[in-house]
Amino acid sequence: MRMNYFSASPEGLKTMLNLQGHVQKAAESGELGDGLLELVYTRVSQLNGCAYCIDMHTKDARKAGETEQRLYALSAWRETPFYTERERAALAWAEANTLIAGNGIDEVLYEATREHFSAKSLTDLTLAVCTINAWNRLAISFAAEAGSYQS
Repeated sequence: MRMNYFSASPEGLKTMLNLQGHVQKAAESGELGDGLLELVYTRVSQLNGCAYCIDMHTKDARKAGETEQRLYALSAWRETPFYTERERAALAWAEANTLIAGNGIDEVLYEATREHFSAKSLTDLTLAVCTINAWNRLAISFAAEAGSYQS
């Protein structure tokens, strides 16, 4: 690792962890639960090429009961029958928000996603996407070592 960003900016990372805690509470309350966030975190990390976070979130997903088949197929989720309509909506939303530059979020995607998520849960899902994108950027920038995370 190039540097320990936790010790370099403890207040900044405390703020990140507080936001992560809010998102985790939403997951635990059932709004974003049932392993949905681990799928989203893994998919966003795949898009960003963050090996550390892919390793972390696939380990956490397995520990929570996610299947190998669904984890292996996540990068091709559109072509498989392994995901629910709600999961598909969340994955599409996460991808669009991760690849937002020059693309935006169109009304069709917004309306399709709103069919599965309340205003609060969609806001929290978007916050989750924001946090994993930020964690990916920290891990990639400072060369966090893939494989070192223990669930």
